[in-house]
Amino acid sequence: MRWKTTLFLAIVLAALGIFYYVYEIRLSPEREKSAQAKGRLWTVEQKDVEEVIVKRKADTVHVKREGFDWVLLAPVKARADRSTVDDLITNLVTTRVDREIDPNPAGLADFGLDAPSVDLSVKVKGKADPLTLLLGGKNPTGAWVYGKAKDKPAVFTVSDSLLRDATRATADFRDKTILAFDKKDVTGLEIVADGVRMSVEPEAESKWKITKPVSLRADGEAISDFLDKLRFTKVKEFLADAPRSLARYGLDRPVRVTIFFGKEKDRTFQALLLGNEEPAKQGVYAMRPGDRSVLLVGDDVWKALPKTVGALRDKTVVDYDRDKVAGLEVESPKGKVTLAKEGEKWRITAPEPVAADDGEVSGLLFKLREMRAAGFFGEGPASIDRYLAKPAVRISLREQGATAAKTLLVGPSPEKRRGRPMAYAGVVGQGPVMLVDAQYLGDLSKSANDLRDRALFGFFDPRDVKRMRVKSGGQAMTLERKSETEWRVTEPKAGKARENKVADLLYNFRSLRWKEVVSAKGDDAAKYGLDAPVLEVTLYKADGKELGSLMVGKKEADKVYVRTGGSPAIFALDPKQLGDLPKIPDDLQG
Repeated sequence: MRWKTTLFLAIVLAALGIFYYVYEIRLSPEREKSAQAKGRLWTVEQKDVEEVIVKRKADTVHVKREGFDWVLLAPVKARADRSTVDDLITNLVTTRVDREIDPNPAGLADFGLDAPSVDLSVKVKGKADPLTLLLGGKNPTGAWVYGKAKDKPAVFTVSDSLLRDATRATADFRDKTILAFDKKDVTGLEIVADGVRMSVEPEAESKWKITKPVSLRADGEAISDFLDKLRFTKVKEFLADAPRSLARYGLDRPVRVTIFFGKEKDRTFQALLLGNEEPAKQGVYAMRPGDRSVLLVGDDVWKALPKTVGALRDKTVVDYDRDKVAGLEVESPKGKVTLAKEGEKWRITAPEPVAADDGEVSGLLFKLREMRAAGFFGEGPASIDRYLAKPAVRISLREQGATAAKTLLVGPSPEKRRGRPMAYAGVVGQGPVMLVDAQYLGDLSKSANDLRDRALFGFFDPRDVKRMRVKSGGQAMTLERKSETEWRVTEPKAGKARENKVADLLYNFRSLRWKEVVSAKGDDAAKYGLDAPVLEVTLYKADGKELGSLMVGKKEADKVYVRTGGSPAIFALDPKQLGDLPKIPDDLQG
């Protein structure tokens, strides 16, 4: 009989499986849908709502779906704000009836429904008749509002959030986007101001060119910034619809901005008219052609607008590829210095071959890169001879693969901009001459000492130091590394070392930078206290070879004199870099 028991259990198991599949898998979505719909005011889907009419005491808001967007048909015809409309519809289709107050009230005045605050009509796809809802006053708690359908007597309560969304200001229902576009789709920009038509077009590598009224390189950063302002700045106010006169807004003779998309027969455009500024509201009056509404938009749009060819043209003073610069020559009142790049490092080749400070050279190249023109003078190469016959600074850049160096000249100018002194700048053989901030005269003047590597020791890893010898005050001691963190004193008496003090000394040495070379050949050592140093430190590697040494001499108020074992030169350091010199052996003995 066991096979009968097994068969029975198999049938029960199969039945349970079928029940689980049907109930939990096939019917579960329907149950969830029914649960969600339970108690809802309307059982409709948001995507099926095609039109909403909201009659308020002051006005009527009428929105209609057009594709993926919404249009406002009343109280004005305009683009609708999608998020505001979506919020209202989401609230409408998900609102639940809290409770029924009276199925057949004798009067509606007690509920504020004799003169409703809101009369809502919702047209739904596939339904002939619209869904309706009247909203009256709030209940005593203030959390609910009385409502009823137009064609049914029952009064119920719904969340007051529905009343809030339905009575938002008309301006909230209007799209506040000035122009809607994707910057990558822009194929042209035209600005007409004071009768001058200026056109620009994009080129390769995110660059732009002016095509009208002259052919020049355009300022890509300025154009990109302006396009971003048009995309992201919102309308601050909707001021007037179809006003009798546009003169008071300066829109009778506006600046016209047109953005083009596509090319030839597929070309489309969007445009914006800009009028007078409104300083009190930090805005500028604007209109969209074909739209009779006067807008107030943020004045950042007006400030970013290139209003002249000078503002629209490229303001780069010297154009170069920083990664390809192989040589550099700087001539200024501080002298002449020549540099060459060796691998990833810079080296001074004249007036004497020494290592350069990569950070200082990079800073100089960055200054050249960020230099921007504040104005333009003569366009041709002849203008260079006129304004920069006697430059104060001459910088030549040699790029890999280039047949000739680019030479920038910078000289003083009597011009001022916004009260700031200016300088002339231009590239030899090119032009134009440009106005730049006079501060560049100082920033670009670099001596060999300014650009050379000021590290007393080349970069080294303190962990490579295996032995150290220190002399001070007639005392000497030797320390050896036993592990990555442990040091021991070996002379004059073996013992434990103060590892933290030793580590501080090593890392301090690696960061030392000199202020000036006081004696390149090391003359007059006694004058600088280096005939009898107050401190001598010598570092050794594991193989016994010397890694570096430092001798510290006389200390003055703002400098201390030092010498390294690798150079006869005597340097001046800021005393703060050295700090308090260690006392031997107390400060290093454990």
